[in-house]
Amino acid sequence: MTTISTPKTYLRLRTSERRAMLIIGDLLMAAVALVAALYYWANYDVWLNLSWEFLRQTPGWFFILPFVWPFLLIELYDIHRAANWRETVRGVAVAAIIGLGLYMLVYFTSDPKSLPRRGVAGFVIAASVLTLIWRLIYLRVFTAPQFMRRVLLVGAGETGKIILKLVNELWPPPFYLAGIIDDDPDKIGKSIDGHKVFGGNDKLLETAAALNISDLVVAITGQMNGNMFQTLLDAQEMGLEITRMPVAYEEMLGRVPIRYLEADWALRSFAEQTHVSGFYELGKRLLDILGGFVGVGIMLAFLPAISIAILLDTGFPIFYSQIRSGKGGQPYKIFKFRTMRQNAEPNGLPQWAEENDKRATRVGMFLRKTHLDELPQFINVLRGEMSLVGPRAERPELVAWFQQHVPFYRSRLLVKPGITGWAQVNYGYASTIEETIVKLEYDLYYIKRRNLILDLLILMRTPTMMLGLKGR
Repeated sequence: MTTISTPKTYLRLRTSERRAMLIIGDLLMAAVALVAALYYWANYDVWLNLSWEFLRQTPGWFFILPFVWPFLLIELYDIHRAANWRETVRGVAVAAIIGLGLYMLVYFTSDPKSLPRRGVAGFVIAASVLTLIWRLIYLRVFTAPQFMRRVLLVGAGETGKIILKLVNELWPPPFYLAGIIDDDPDKIGKSIDGHKVFGGNDKLLETAAALNISDLVVAITGQMNGNMFQTLLDAQEMGLEITRMPVAYEEMLGRVPIRYLEADWALRSFAEQTHVSGFYELGKRLLDILGGFVGVGIMLAFLPAISIAILLDTGFPIFYSQIRSGKGGQPYKIFKFRTMRQNAEPNGLPQWAEENDKRATRVGMFLRKTHLDELPQFINVLRGEMSLVGPRAERPELVAWFQQHVPFYRSRLLVKPGITGWAQVNYGYASTIEETIVKLEYDLYYIKRRNLILDLLILMRTPTMMLGLKGR
């Protein structure tokens, strides 16, 4: 049997390791920015004249700013956004504007001269500049091939070609794909989407040794050849990491590949992995209650202005209710501010929301773009019909129709619908079957992996989505 040495992988970063590196780098830059801001604030004329007395007089919250900064950069911990310089500059600029905006809101509602301006301004400017420098270093250095996992793709059939397509389209690539192993003699020696097929299972270990492979992605559907199975076991014993295609797909896109799964997947994998602890259910409900009260308070604050705008635009009613499918398909009545003209669906048949929907009123279009129309849904959250985080609520008629055209669609009813969700912050609205399938892949990824940390991450990303004015 061919033997291979354990591959040298200490410089090859996984997606989670890249994300951790970005967070640590941003924290370090923010810490340096804090020191710079303190020097600037301590003595405007003499730069390095900083005393312990000044530090004792500095409000304690100022030293928390380095930990707040990464939260403002939450969108830039998506690996693909982090590899795009334009997205990086935009993300840092948005973080700085949001940070200064929130601070100025507090500043102008507080007692005069009770809060500093110079120190906060110095921190935001320094943090922005230093973060951009660090992110540029990350782009120039850590997206290079020597920092990527070296992978052999095992299987070049339909599911294997999906992986090839993703590797060729995503930037940065999720890993360095060195080649393909496939037992089909018609494929051996040829190139598929620019990647060479080195041979069958008899060449796997030899090829892995020659190319210093660290990982194998297995994309074989149906029954696996016995020799291939044994070879994969041998490779695993020798230190290679083996990942199945659905898992690799999830890690690359944050979605479940519903179009490329076997028919019994829902029972073999999904149903087994969607159980959550009672602690999570309790924590989520407490979070919903807290968020529900905050949301209702925000709704009441906006209610007079929104009501007057709707009345002046198209008259009554101000609120709108509609039957939606909740957890387990149970119907409930959802509440929203009215954004469409009266009798927008005269035939009673549900319609997809479209970009610049002609049924929407002028005020309604603004409310949809800013998602302010959804504020009354916090009432549904307090009533326990919805959650802060979950799949978007759909009408029963659409759910019945989607079940006939989209595989595994009913699986999204395993949890309560949410005001925001993994699909909403990553993809937005769907107006075609293909877009609905993609959005469902995000929903099922959330249902499969949901936990309080993921819920909080989605909640933190939601304000940025709202500021992007992407609602319909």
